[in-house]
Amino acid sequence: MPHDHHHHHVDPGAGDGRLWGAVAVNLGLTVAQVIGGIVSGSLAMIADALHNFSDAISLIIAVVARKIARRPASSDMSFGYARAEVVAALVNYTTLIVIGFYLVMEAVLRFISPEPVEGWLVVIIAGVALAVDLVTALLTWTMSKDSVNIRAAFLHNLADALGSVAVIVAGTVIILFGWTWIDPLVTLVIAGYILWMAFSEIGGVIRILMLGSPPEMAPGEVLEEAGTIEGVEGLHRAHLWQIDEHRAALQAHLVVQEGAWGQADHIKTAVKERLKTRFGISHVMLELECTRHACRTPGDWGDA
Repeated sequence: MPHDHHHHHVDPGAGDGRLWGAVAVNLGLTVAQVIGGIVSGSLAMIADALHNFSDAISLIIAVVARKIARRPASSDMSFGYARAEVVAALVNYTTLIVIGFYLVMEAVLRFISPEPVEGWLVVIIAGVALAVDLVTALLTWTMSKDSVNIRAAFLHNLADALGSVAVIVAGTVIILFGWTWIDPLVTLVIAGYILWMAFSEIGGVIRILMLGSPPEMAPGEVLEEAGTIEGVEGLHRAHLWQIDEHRAALQAHLVVQEGAWGQADHIKTAVKERLKTRFGISHVMLELECTRHACRTPGDWGDA
């Protein structure tokens, strides 16, 4: 099955203003929620405020990473700085996981030692928080489609919006029935969702940093496709990895068929063009070998 990878390039600086605006409103909301949580006695609101603060931090990290990623390649960083955004995403997802486990611990302690909660204040402040969360999510939604870095920040906000909904529900139940135990229960739900979301996304980020092959690409098909080029005996000792979220690279030994060495440069160019056209692999590095002097019993992948 063919794998075509085409990416739309936009102004790399587009959206920075929206991100800084999202940072400002989230920091303001965090202060309001912390005060409201302390006054009302709601752990769920304080949990939501803590997550909201992490939203602001995640957005700051995202903006800084975007700026670093725009730096051009140099002798020290020949692939450029694009992976700064991947590192930022890892930091943000790791932060989400830490927050999630912290909220679980706090909720369990609140179950053991319950405290009174002022329901009306919880509902009012959580309603304001929900509006801010939705605005922030809208500011980052479009940008999240093309960046693992912004997607991590967007998911921070989306989780916070859902958390605000849960806090509103908890406050309403407390008003109607006086069930204060619903507050730590909702905190557990918020924490569970945060952990599920973070663990489901962090794997792809780690895969990039561990030089894994693109998940949507079948590595075996890459070598098979290269082998269909006239004059190619085969490829071995191959390395296929992601440079960043949108770029893949291949390094391999290319064996030229006997009698075709005079066309070696043409064959190499043809392989590069085919891999770029079909798989979107923009960086292809090939070491040429003739059939008679090729590596003995080499493996397809790695240095074996």
